[in-house]
Amino acid sequence: MDVIRILLSILLPPVGVFLQVGIGIHFWLNILLTLLGYIPGIIHAIYIIIRR
Repeated sequence: MDVIRILLSILLPPVGVFLQVGIGIHFWLNILLTLLGYIPGIIHAIYIIIRR
């Protein structure tokens, strides 16, 4: 299941974070990071998935 979340995080970072933690502070932070730059959003999403 983590492989699917990581693949989704590469394509759409907020979706991967949403599947891992739901709508919360990490989800909104990831949307902000993705809007500021796509790569920071991916890094944050993968970090959240690997950490949990």
